[in-house]
Amino acid sequence: MSRPVVPTKTPTLANAPVLGLAEGSSSFSNYHLAALVLGVPWVLKRILPIVSRGGFYTYWSLVLITGVPVTIAYWMLMSRIGARVNERVPLPGKDIEEYIDIKDVELKKDYHGKNKIPMQVFHDAYFDGKIDFKGDVLEIMEQRHDWASFQMTPELFKYVLFNLIPEVIVHSQNQDEEQVRDHYDREVRFLGPRMIYTCGIVLDLEKEETLEQLQDNKLTVVCEKLGLKPGDRLLDIGCGWGTLVAFAAKNYGVDATGVTLSRNQTAFGNARIKANGVDPAQARILCKDFRDVKDGPGSFTKIVSLEMAEHVGIRRYGQFLRQVYELLDDDGVFLLQVAGIRSVWQYEDLIWGLFMNKYVFPGADASCALNWVIGQLENNGWEVKNIDVLGVHYSATIWRWYKNWVSNKDKVIAAYGERWYRVWVFFLAWSTIASRQGSASLFQITLHKNLNAYHRINGVTNHASIKYTPAKEIVPIV
Repeated sequence: MSRPVVPTKTPTLANAPVLGLAEGSSSFSNYHLAALVLGVPWVLKRILPIVSRGGFYTYWSLVLITGVPVTIAYWMLMSRIGARVNERVPLPGKDIEEYIDIKDVELKKDYHGKNKIPMQVFHDAYFDGKIDFKGDVLEIMEQRHDWASFQMTPELFKYVLFNLIPEVIVHSQNQDEEQVRDHYDREVRFLGPRMIYTCGIVLDLEKEETLEQLQDNKLTVVCEKLGLKPGDRLLDIGCGWGTLVAFAAKNYGVDATGVTLSRNQTAFGNARIKANGVDPAQARILCKDFRDVKDGPGSFTKIVSLEMAEHVGIRRYGQFLRQVYELLDDDGVFLLQVAGIRSVWQYEDLIWGLFMNKYVFPGADASCALNWVIGQLENNGWEVKNIDVLGVHYSATIWRWYKNWVSNKDKVIAAYGERWYRVWVFFLAWSTIASRQGSASLFQITLHKNLNAYHRINGVTNHASIKYTPAKEIVPIV
């Protein structure tokens, strides 16, 4: 018999209420879908006179014609009727009016009482001001399984077919530049003084470390995992506002270069380097695409990329890894930090991912499961030294961003309007939950080239995951 679900009680995290720990419906069966995609044309060929006399080519033509609508119908049906992963957390079954205030008359006709609203319909209406939360956004989102359904809608299929898939196929350099500059050159007040738009690291569960402490923890962990020392040449790909570049140059004496597509980040980063007393000859931020880094083979002894690879895209992921391989010294170290998803997903994970791609991180289609990332790395000549899964650390970081965003509500609305505020408060609230419950995660991977001559023993001293302090004295067995 399963034990009761007990919430966490740590000041460093947005602790979920029991209802916030409810499971959603699980993913579909690929075997069932394949059987339908192949079986429906076979049935049609047998019962429709117009195609019954056709042969091999007729059958496969029917597969092509019916494949998409069959897939859409199957996904829509399974997202509606799929069973929850488990029932350990019962849902209260309250009327949705307890949680949200629907102002739009037409929406109110369709969704009321126990009739849950599809999450995609809800968030689009919320962004347009047609619906409001009855309380704090994060607190109401914790109870989302009682008032929202996570089903595929016609609008989501339209987005996948006509936006997401074409972007994945094309994923051009110009597309990256346009999307990054539109996103990262906007309001960033919630990031705090460190100006870091990546996950921090929690080290103390007994207190609420500040956002700045989380980010300083992360900067130190990254530099130690890389084994930075004077004389190293560090490249930070997708360096953001240049904080790691300045930190590494100031504290570890390395020669550091950061590259970003954002003009605002470039200016800010170079100013930060100067403000920290670092010689511009030792550290610099360059406004350029990583594909335009032409320093030659083995130019850098250490390379780091924190949550930029998602934007490279699935199509160009291998190209990215091969370029990093070319730029890194044969005895060098590469640290890749990349956001991802769980491979055995729930429908909420899928709906959340599509929301993120449409409204927050367009073009970040390479947020994949860990097994896919590792396969890409190993197939392109890398050996994995260490992996840390930091999803819960991301939840702690995003929760602090959420509180900063809410506290700056009036300033954000005055500068960018109500809709922009709503999109981001919803994004930060839902992402706090998604990364805490495993829908989204973060993988920090330390790598080196898979060469016989690589001195693997040198990596023992900074192999963080094998260093530990027992809670009590250990007595050897005899």
